[in-house]
Parts: sequence; structure tokens; C-alpha cells
Amino acid sequence: MEKMNLFINNKYVESAADTYYDVYNPSTGEIIAKAPKCTEKEASDAVEAAYRAFPAWKDTPVLKRVQILHNVRRIMEEEMDELTMSVARENGKAWEEARGDVLKAKEATEHAISMPSLMLGDSMMNASSGYDTVMYRESVGVFLGIVPFNFPAMIPMGWMTPLCVACGNTIVIKASSSTPMTALKFADIYRRAGLPDGVLNVITCGREVTDVLLADERIKGVSFVGSTKVGLQIYEKASKYGKRVQTLCEAKNHALVMKDAPIKRTAAGIINASFGCAGERCMALPVVAVEEEIADELVAEIVRLASQIKVGPAYDKTTKLGPVYSLAHKQKIIGDIEKGIADGAVCVLDGRNVTVEGFENGFYLGPTILDHVTSDMYVGQREIFGPVLCIKRVKDFEDGLRVMNGNPFANGSVIFTQNGYFAREFTKRTDGGMVGVNVGIPVPVGVFPFSGHKKSFFGSLHTLGKDGMNFYTDAKCVTQHWFAEEEKASQKVSTWDGTLNG
Repeated sequence: MEKMNLFINNKYVESAADTYYDVYNPSTGEIIAKAPKCTEKEASDAVEAAYRAFPAWKDTPVLKRVQILHNVRRIMEEEMDELTMSVARENGKAWEEARGDVLKAKEATEHAISMPSLMLGDSMMNASSGYDTVMYRESVGVFLGIVPFNFPAMIPMGWMTPLCVACGNTIVIKASSSTPMTALKFADIYRRAGLPDGVLNVITCGREVTDVLLADERIKGVSFVGSTKVGLQIYEKASKYGKRVQTLCEAKNHALVMKDAPIKRTAAGIINASFGCAGERCMALPVVAVEEEIADELVAEIVRLASQIKVGPAYDKTTKLGPVYSLAHKQKIIGDIEKGIADGAVCVLDGRNVTVEGFENGFYLGPTILDHVTSDMYVGQREIFGPVLCIKRVKDFEDGLRVMNGNPFANGSVIFTQNGYFAREFTKRTDGGMVGVNVGIPVPVGVFPFSGHKKSFFGSLHTLGKDGMNFYTDAKCVTQHWFAEEEKASQKVSTWDGTLNG
């Protein structure tokens, strides 16, 4: 069994921790590694390494910084299968989904490689008479990235690290204690790519140590992905200490299916969005609000397609639905399903008792569909984060939009329709921050921000896109004036000294 190390100052370090987290292979239910619950001193050592590395890294030209990211991208491509296996093995994503996790990290790295253009400032000659102003984007300092279990590659090594280091900052990644192996593999990739000592550090720790890090004055910013409850706590704590913060939190994404939507293609899109990655993604589609006129037909087609999904181990390339990440999470999902049935939902497809031959101890759930769900039910309001689809039947467009916007979360929202008027009205009036028109998972490519709204996000700048660059940089405006010969001896200076354009 592998005993995981910490990655501090560009080398693997054996932890002095007396407590270790179990890392499971969800496909088999076996413990495959132990991750340290690192000490407060070890976490401080990681921050100190990043703190000491920052001045030299900040002064490294951005063109040179992104050359290292070019190397990271190349190594990722060369080791794609190994990284894919790492995600599949520790997280349980089906092979193609695990590969997609790594490819999204690669996509974000490619976005960060464009930092020389993204970090271009603005300037104006003669902004005020005889005065010129230039705005620069400059590095901020040490950042802390707090990572969930569900995307071991994309989130720490896509959403966080590439943009952070391309902007000239340094970072400490608090990897998920359930899925830390991939982040640690990436740390070595960055080392081999030429990243200097201390710029990237990876640790695993408990909440007590995390709270200490949130108060650490050496850390200037925090990026978090996880539950709304914890995200709001982190946002409040880190903000109290004057740090910039972005917290990406829960979702309860809805799709509105209009009666003119093509049933077969719409159902296929819903299946992909609802059950992909075992529903363990904040842009999954756990709720479909469908016009009553076509509800029976749509539900029947969704049940038919979902019944054909092959459930199996993550690294079997024919698997379409892998296990959920832990036994405790499986039991929580089953409890949520039972709560929905008790509240009056009709279970039209039940995946609670699925087993996979030869992998009986794996954490498997089959696709589950609950019909006649209402917004006052727990399953109609809260994130289940599993392969469970809820059907809400609505009267018309206005009723559907009301149901969707009544939810406290607003990561994504989708409409399936062939009607341009309804599509346009939907995009204008939905609360969702990422909107799909006949697109079940409306996650934009990395040059755009991952823009959740309402209780799905706390902060002012989102991850990725130009928002990501702005989050990891500060604006600095320089106004300069050069004295003409006749002005050198003058002692007359305006009260506003060039700051008014008059």
C-alpha cells in the first residue's frame, strides 16, 4: 500500500503526521494508499517555501514563466494514459470521463500559456494635459487552493495552478484527502517541466490546519471548490483577514424541456448530463422540468436509455457509469433517494441495488430516476451529487422558469427547444450563470469564466477566463509627467496635479 508524501519546495517530503487518511479505489472498495493529515508545522513549511519563492518568481518575465507551462503541457500529453488511470483509480470516473478530467486541466494550461497577452495593461498618453497613465497587471503573492474530491486533475491543476503561476504567484494546494494522488503526480510534472523550488506545493491536511492557513498573513488569496456550507465559512474567514477569495460551491442545475423539443435527441442529452461522472460534478443535470404535455413520453425515453447504461469499473473502457467515490457517499445518496420516495416522488428507475460481477465491493449505484418531484421536497431543492435524476412537471415556459429560478443555487441552467423566442427569453431571464440552449452541460471552454451565481458562488472574480487573470493579479496605475524647460523653475502646482482632465 502506497504511503503518500507531501510535496514541499519541489521535493516529496515524508510527513511526521500520526494520522493518515484512507484513499480508496472506488471500483474495488480497496484501500490503495494513505494520505497524511499533515502537521501545522508542515503546512507552514509549505507556505514558507511559497513565500520565499515569490519574489524571484514574480520577477521572472511572463514569457519565461509560460515556457515552463509549455513543458507541462507536453509532459501531460506524453503521460495522458498514466494520468487518466490515476484519476480513474482514485476517483472512480469511467475511463473517458477521467481522460476528460485531465484534458480540462490541459485546456486551462493552454489558456494560461496565453498570459503574455492576457496580462497586457492599458495606457493613455495625455490622459490629462501633459500627463500619461499606464496600468500594469502585477503578481499578488502566495495563494491557497482548497480542492474537492471530484476532479483530481481539472480543479487543482487546471482551475488553480496554471493561471496562478503564469501570473507570477506561488501556490499551496490543499489536495482532497480522498483523491490526492493525481495532484501529487502533477506536482512532479511541474518540477520536471522546470518550475523553480517553492512555486507549487501540495499538502493534505485537516480542517484545523486549514483554518490556520486561512489566517496566515503570508497567504494573499484563497480559491475553494466544494460545498456551499464550507465555502461560505471559508469566504467569511479569509475575507476577514483581508484576503481575496473565490469559492465555487453547490448546484442544483435545472433543464427546462419545451414541448417542441425533439424527444430522442433531448433525452440523449439529458442522459449524458445527468449520469456522466456518476453525477459527481457541480455542472451535472440533476433536475428536468418538462412541460406536462410531453412529460410521459420524455420520461419513458429517458428511462429506456438510462436502463442501457453499462455500470462497471472505471478503467474498463466499455464502462459508461463508474462508481461513486466513497461508501459513505453511496449511502448518503441512497438515503436521499429514500427521502424523496417518502416525500412522494415516484421511483421509475431504481439503481440502489446494482452490483458489478467481480467488483462486488465497489461503490456502485445505477442510474436512478425520480418522477413527480416538487420543489418543496428535499430532492427537489438540494444537491444529491450522484447518478439521480429528478423530474418536475410544469405547465408551460413561465411555470418552468419560475420553478428553476426558485432554487437557491444557480451554477447552470438549460433549455431544450427549437423555438428561438423561448430560447432568447430563457437566456435573458434565467438565474443560471452558465446557460445552455440544447446543451446539457453548458460549461464554457477555459477562455471564458466558470460563472456560477447565487449560492453557487461567493466572491467577485470567477475562475478561468479574464476573471481568472484578474483574480491572480493586481492593477497598478502609474501616472507620469515630465517637466518642460519653462516649468522646471515653477513653484505653481495644481491641487489636483494632473488628476483632472481639464
